[in-house]
Amino acid sequence: MRVAICITTHNRRAELARTLAQLALLDPAPDEILIVADGCTDDTADFVRAEYSRATLIIHTKAHGSVASRNAMARAANAEIFLSLDDDSYPLETDAIARIRTLFENNPRLAVAEFPQRTDERPASLTQTEFGTARFIASYANSGAAIRREVFINLGDYFGPFFHMYEEPDFALRCCAAGWQVRFEPCLTIRHHWTAAQRSEQRNHQRHARNELWSVILRCPLPWLLVVAPFRVLRQFFYALRRGWVLGEPAWWWQFLRGLVICVHARAPISWRRYLAWMRLTRAPHDDTVKWARDFQQ
Repeated sequence: MRVAICITTHNRRAELARTLAQLALLDPAPDEILIVADGCTDDTADFVRAEYSRATLIIHTKAHGSVASRNAMARAANAEIFLSLDDDSYPLETDAIARIRTLFENNPRLAVAEFPQRTDERPASLTQTEFGTARFIASYANSGAAIRREVFINLGDYFGPFFHMYEEPDFALRCCAAGWQVRFEPCLTIRHHWTAAQRSEQRNHQRHARNELWSVILRCPLPWLLVVAPFRVLRQFFYALRRGWVLGEPAWWWQFLRGLVICVHARAPISWRRYLAWMRLTRAPHDDTVKWARDFQQ
């Protein structure tokens, strides 16, 4: 199976350079490397052209967001599997590509494999020796996950209006509902430097909250939508209250309302049984194959 690596970046040339230097050590090498320079105003594009001319470079002159960027790379890739990375994350094992091939060849119903991360965001993970066993999960991180391209294309990409945040749980929900597995797989490790540049915790919270509610509109069936949606709003409100951001909450409420019509038109609700099973999986990942099949395949 061919394996591509997909990276989206925005004005973080130094981080991208470090990542690409590490990817050059992989043996075997990936079949493709795709990079989106998303609204970059630094010399990222020139650097990639000069130093990594074999990579496929996609330039967005105006920032389209990580969601649209990842969609563009998935569409442009020729490989059966693509490893989704941030510009500051990369596999630690030099044979990572071979491990990914073996994993997907041996698991034909596997749609997404998330790998454990050693990240500066969680300092304890830098020296962690055990990350647990493989298990079914309800979401994943695009900074270190391999995705079966056929499933990604057939299920319709990430929802573009998200721009950034929450595309992973929304896609994992669609995978599970269609009988495709999303799993945590400790067969390799991702080093995520988690650069603070171009990140705002409060802004990401607002995008996450808005997109989570949009996802409810898109996927949750009636009449349960009328219960789940207010619950999500209240949960995000109390989180913002604890963080001291509550005065900023109306900003995402307004953004949610502006995109509501688009979500209603794109609405594709999932059966309540599978939606509920996915919500339970978010709280309690497990490794029970029989239970997973009962929840999502029967």
